[in-house]
Amino acid sequence: MFGDESRFGTHTKIGYGWFKKGIRTSVKINIGYLSFYIYSAISVITGEHFDIEFPDVDTDCMNAFLGDLSKKYEGKKIALIIDGAGWHKSKRLKKPDNIDIFLLPPYSPELNPVERFWKFLKQNILSNRLFESLDKIKLDAKNFLDSLQNPTILQLCKNNYLDI
Repeated sequence: MFGDESRFGTHTKIGYGWFKKGIRTSVKINIGYLSFYIYSAISVITGEHFDIEFPDVDTDCMNAFLGDLSKKYEGKKIALIIDGAGWHKSKRLKKPDNIDIFLLPPYSPELNPVERFWKFLKQNILSNRLFESLDKIKLDAKNFLDSLQNPTILQLCKNNYLDI
């Protein structure tokens, strides 16, 4: 499985859209900075994904994520491939027995298929939308994640360097 975290928040993401030619269209935006993070682990073999929302990115949240991931796949061995963020290699990190952690080379986000997963999520959840609250974003993100099918995730996370 490949893992990563991404920030989701109330700051409006402006994207492309279709508008009538010759008419300048205005889009309402929010300059808010309330946010939360989604931690995900994705299997590039089956398309399964495991996602949890946390208020921050730190060792405590990573420990909780690893604990829940371990319970979800109890009885199975997981190779979790992640980047070298400080909380991924902290001395306080509690690695469950059924999870082996492997770090990607520094400064190589293109090697992590989850990066394309984040782009897809943000395009479908956040782009050109104004949210009245952080709770509404959390609900929309949860509903969208729950609706994703394994074949869609496999297609998103396909990588030419993975011979699977």
